[in-house]
Amino acid sequence: MSIAIIKYNAGNIRSVSFALERLGYKPEITSDPEAIRKADKVIFPGVGEAGTTMAFLKKEGLDKIIPSLKQPVLGICLGMQLMCSFSEEGNTECLGIFDEPVRKFTLQEEADRKYKIPHMGWNNIARVKSPLFDSTLENQFVYFVHSYYVPTGHDTAAESNYIHPFSAALQKDNFFATQFHPEKSGKVGEKILRNFLMI
Repeated sequence: MSIAIIKYNAGNIRSVSFALERLGYKPEITSDPEAIRKADKVIFPGVGEAGTTMAFLKKEGLDKIIPSLKQPVLGICLGMQLMCSFSEEGNTECLGIFDEPVRKFTLQEEADRKYKIPHMGWNNIARVKSPLFDSTLENQFVYFVHSYYVPTGHDTAAESNYIHPFSAALQKDNFFATQFHPEKSGKVGEKILRNFLMI
């Protein structure tokens, strides 16, 4: 199986590559459009800021390549947010694969003051669906680091709750995405990555 990890100015590409290597695969880290198109599976990771990252994707032509892919594609963290329509981070027009906005966590009520932003650490996922998950993953804990979130909506494939419910994962057609980091989520994350590779 050929796996392409999209190379761009993101922070967690190597950790995703190492996680796949632990599962016995040898992914290719590449920004080459032809290599990305030919891969059996594509992973679009990300740790960074939406505006500057979208500018980089446009400069490299990746903003046109990613939405056109026909094989299974997995966005992770910022990768998931960039697959949405718009992000409040830098008022950024994104790739538009998922017709969902990306909102900033805010503390509206006095009761919210117990929360810290960013949402960082382990939290459970619920109402799981899509081939990324199976019933054994309901209410399992995964690792999050984010200040922006996608509200729950039509494409929500798993939910979590921090201040309020939000989309922990999305799916539409051949596009899958997780707000959490499966590569940092231990055995649960390994299972989710393995499920993706079996799609």
